[in-house]
Amino acid sequence: MYIKDQCALTPPMGWNSWDCYAATVTEEQLLQNAEYMRKNLLSFGWEYIVCDIQWYEPLAGTGEGEYRSFAYLHMDEYSRLIPAENRFPSATDGKGFGPIAEKIHKMGLKFGIHIMRGIPRQAVHERTAIKTPFKTADKIADPFSICRWNSDMYGVDPSKSGSQEYYNSLFELYASWGVDYVKVDDICNTNMYPHAPYSGKKEIELIRNAIDACGRPMVLSLSPGPALIQEAWHLVKNANMWRITDDFWDTWPLLLDMFRRCELWQAHVRAGSWPDCDMLPLGYIGLGFKRPRYTNFTRDEQITLMTLWCIFRSPLMMGGVLPDNDEWTLSLLTNKEVLDVLKLGRNPRQIYRNSEQAIWASSAGKGAVNLALFNLGETPRIIHCPLRLLSIDRADLRDLWAGLDRDRVVGEITAELVPHGAALFRVSPQNKG
Repeated sequence: MYIKDQCALTPPMGWNSWDCYAATVTEEQLLQNAEYMRKNLLSFGWEYIVCDIQWYEPLAGTGEGEYRSFAYLHMDEYSRLIPAENRFPSATDGKGFGPIAEKIHKMGLKFGIHIMRGIPRQAVHERTAIKTPFKTADKIADPFSICRWNSDMYGVDPSKSGSQEYYNSLFELYASWGVDYVKVDDICNTNMYPHAPYSGKKEIELIRNAIDACGRPMVLSLSPGPALIQEAWHLVKNANMWRITDDFWDTWPLLLDMFRRCELWQAHVRAGSWPDCDMLPLGYIGLGFKRPRYTNFTRDEQITLMTLWCIFRSPLMMGGVLPDNDEWTLSLLTNKEVLDVLKLGRNPRQIYRNSEQAIWASSAGKGAVNLALFNLGETPRIIHCPLRLLSIDRADLRDLWAGLDRDRVVGEITAELVPHGAALFRVSPQNKG
């Protein structure tokens, strides 16, 4: 079986270190969040612990901005980035992320890492070896393919001999560490660098080939977006998930805009290939950005966020510090009936949307429908959904957030919603009589 088709048969659910720790995450923090997930979330389907950007940068987070430009990076003898040992002590003696992955696997969880596309500038400038005889890093780099917001890498030129072998050596290393998930950055929006003809699509193909060659199933996640809808065929072929947005943060305008993005991508949601609305900036976030806070989203907006992500079937990557979750945040992540909409729903689709309201549905099996109603406006509103839009005459109704059965409905379903609020129902058709 094609390795891609062995991964992410339902939308991946996990935790990523970016929203809370930015580039500063440590081994201790990874394991603390993993232990919380094991105790509190694993039984609900949460399983990935993902170490985000610059785990190879010893002094990450000590500069003025998010990154220190042209910082010294830890590399091995083949120009491959390896964990900074001052932040990840178990990586000593060439063990890399292997010991952390082993601990996470023993918890019943899976381990993921973030990488930037390309090859370290440091390796190119120093002309260090790659794991191909008689080749050095400068021989495969594209010096015109440069990330706009991080100085760590040059792109790789796929037309040059040794480029595929370099990527193969990366994923061979990650497989030896026990990596289950790789988030590749600066690659999803293939229009980002039009002057660099080998960025984007061709490097995605090199990465896809390298994962297949390594023999270990790994989820391939591509960032940042917005991904190009005209390239959906290419993303479906090569990746398991891809960002349909730039970085998503805790503001209502970004959440409101996600309805438009989900409508654009709804036809491309399928097993093993997931348009990605980005991380969940919930709970305690912003530590690594020196702006620590509990999410700015109101509780009603948090319900809206989780409802849209689940009915659309976006991957769920929690961004907050898990051990700092309050009871409310934990309840958002452990509502089994809501999470079943994510895992088991089929054919997610927007039924209606204007500036004030939106209606989404997905198939729930045995003729039932998952139905989400949203108040997008600034005043309380009653949202109406005629049952005929669901091809149903009368139905039993279950409120999934509340976990309560409602009265049987005939004709239409209504919900009185506060501004920026949402409701989520299971609609089960009933015979007349």
